[in-house]
Amino acid sequence: MSNIHQVNISDLSILLVEPSKTQLKVITNHLASEGITHIEPAQSAKNALEIATKYKPDLIISSMYLPDMTATELVEKIKTSDDLKEIPFMLISSETRFAALDPIRQAGVVAILPKPFNRNDLKRALRTTIEYIDPKEISLDHYDVEEIKVLVVDDSLMARNHIIRVLNNMGITQIIQAKDGKEGLTIFSESEETFDLIVTDYNMPEMDGKELIEYIRTGMGNAFIPILMVTSEENETRLSNIQQAGVSGICDKPFEPDTVKEMLFRVLDDT
Repeated sequence: MSNIHQVNISDLSILLVEPSKTQLKVITNHLASEGITHIEPAQSAKNALEIATKYKPDLIISSMYLPDMTATELVEKIKTSDDLKEIPFMLISSETRFAALDPIRQAGVVAILPKPFNRNDLKRALRTTIEYIDPKEISLDHYDVEEIKVLVVDDSLMARNHIIRVLNNMGITQIIQAKDGKEGLTIFSESEETFDLIVTDYNMPEMDGKELIEYIRTGMGNAFIPILMVTSEENETRLSNIQQAGVSGICDKPFEPDTVKEMLFRVLDDT
């Protein structure tokens, strides 16, 4: 795996799902300003799925509310399709409600941009897309990446798949999954494996991420294993409580691979 990207932003082929002709033109112009010329428009989710199946794009960009379904429903169809699930997805929407945005965050999108968005936000999201389709392996001084063992804990299968793909793209392949904190704790405490890292969600049934961290740190007396939390939680008090529980790092959903890399450098390679 190369440490230099072979794909440029201008090389991207984009499927743009936007029912408004005015917004379609605005977003197309923004993309053109970044050198992107391969843009295929779609005005509905059905149309988008037909196009994506026939001509697989590098990235799907969609607004939230489409004539036939929401972007959340469209993402679910994409992520559960064997042919389409690897295509990165970006949302551009004026929607701000947590309840509306959280499901699409959990699904593993590369970015959620507001309407209107600024050029820097778009550039960062496009760079994140490049990191997904043409990844660079992480390089650590004190670990052999191929030997790193990770426990991923999240109640969303789509979220787990997204996190695992990001880790795989970095060269980390020894990964065990758990669907909630209770199962994660069982695996961690009973497994013969010695894990190097835990990546966990916060909001989960049975046992949430904070309770999992507290039990590992206090109940098991393990203060050493790095624990990275990937969460869509926005409540400052809850986030503060997570930090007090002993988390090594907190990363937002959706997250950028470079952000995860920086955190892994800090929690795994810090001496």
